[in-house]
Amino acid sequence: MKPFHELKKLEPGLEYLGIRNIKKAHWNLSSPKLYEQATKRGEGVMSHLGPLIIVRPTESPISTGRAPNDKFIVRDENTENKINWGDVNIAYDPEKFDYIFERLKAYMQDRELFIQDVYAGADKKYCLAVRVITEYAWQSLFARNLLIRVRDRSQLPGFAPEFTVIAMPKFMATPQLDDIHSETFILINFSKKLVLIGGTYYGGEIKKSVFSALNYILPQKNVLSMHCSANVGEKGDTALLFGLSGTGKTTLSADPKRALIGDDEHGWSDDGIFNFEGGCYAKVIRLSKEAEPEIYETTRKFGTILENVVCDEETRYVDLEDDSITENTRAAYPLTHLNNIVKGGVGDHPKNLIFLTADAFGVLPPISKLTLDQAAYHFLLGYTAKVAGTEEGVTEPKATFSTCFGAPFMPLHPSEYAKLLAKKIERHNARCWLVNTGWTGGPYGVGERISIKYTRALINAALEGRLDDVAYSQDPFFCVSVPVSCPGVPSEILMTRNTWKDKNAYDAKARHLADLFTKNFKQY
Repeated sequence: MKPFHELKKLEPGLEYLGIRNIKKAHWNLSSPKLYEQATKRGEGVMSHLGPLIIVRPTESPISTGRAPNDKFIVRDENTENKINWGDVNIAYDPEKFDYIFERLKAYMQDRELFIQDVYAGADKKYCLAVRVITEYAWQSLFARNLLIRVRDRSQLPGFAPEFTVIAMPKFMATPQLDDIHSETFILINFSKKLVLIGGTYYGGEIKKSVFSALNYILPQKNVLSMHCSANVGEKGDTALLFGLSGTGKTTLSADPKRALIGDDEHGWSDDGIFNFEGGCYAKVIRLSKEAEPEIYETTRKFGTILENVVCDEETRYVDLEDDSITENTRAAYPLTHLNNIVKGGVGDHPKNLIFLTADAFGVLPPISKLTLDQAAYHFLLGYTAKVAGTEEGVTEPKATFSTCFGAPFMPLHPSEYAKLLAKKIERHNARCWLVNTGWTGGPYGVGERISIKYTRALINAALEGRLDDVAYSQDPFFCVSVPVSCPGVPSEILMTRNTWKDKNAYDAKARHLADLFTKNFKQY
């Protein structure tokens, strides 16, 4: 007679995971059906004009941003010599992973699951087939919005996942038992091609787990994976904008003069640029209808998910000014919500690379031209400020260095990405720029944020070649080349020292930041 556990029913399509006794599996529901499920189950409410506002269960832990200290990578014979182990890529024991997975499978029994089969990567040569399994309908809609959905539903029955993400917010870890920091966990097992997420309701953990997987897989195929946005000009010129959350990647890449490839994650192969995603995940706190009209309109469309956003209980009008939950208010929407996009998600090799930084010290120039060596240097440094609310516990901008402008998602050694970047920049003769979207006239709390109008004008001038023939001055602290004039921008703001009342205070701050650069770069 067979053992009792072998007699239990396995859910068709999930046999490879050993998931049993599911109450009901909702396979690849459309967006309207997921709306119906989410509202019926009390996961969210429909706001004015149609976006779905997520309602956090009152008994749930507060998870309004990413939890980088709770992410682990399984260390085994396959990953031992490949992963850049340390404080960012924290090693996790394979047996402990299996133990949590078994408990997680027990938790899923007699529950309804929502499953989306999607792709990561617009280039068919390098795309990754991903299955996302969630306990909430809105999470399934999130995966459907942010990754690349299968348009021809007749292809779904034959879908073969290469990577699986399981997200169960209500399943909590036991820190002492599981040897982790809190009840929240994000565990990545590259050998089993499996991600387990628990104890957090934040949708961003799903998309960033897939990004981490691509950052492990693609460089080994000579494809540079990048935390950047990408767009294309009228003449077919592609531009990349690197930067962490809050530096303006999404806002600045949504330019009416240029078609958007994607706002956050891309690959650079021998054929050109391709988007990893099928949607955008934009910060919307105090979103301006005038400055960011396209993104603003997505907060008024059916299909958009609004996280951490407040609305009026009676009228359901959204209040984008309200930060009572967190500064990290988010809109997750498909790219098709935008008017000016590259529908195929691919572009030619870039002619310009822009490194965005929100300088909390207020000393970096608003734009400067970089040599190849300087581009590699700033790529490895990844200097910016952690913006309030992007991560839990961060309540105001704080200077930080994030390698490759995305250290939490880069499993390999930074040099692997930097070498690929330098090789591709040199081969395709791309120009590189450092753009400060942070403060001027003083540090955070004293100065003011650089006007987005001026930042757009500077970037457009760089992309259109209007900074090629102007005079440049070398910054004495950072040795970058700063244009002394730019059409549509007051010349006095180009040299940041001019914007400070106290020049000695500027010199001290600039010297301090330059010293931080030097100290941080010593590790490379």
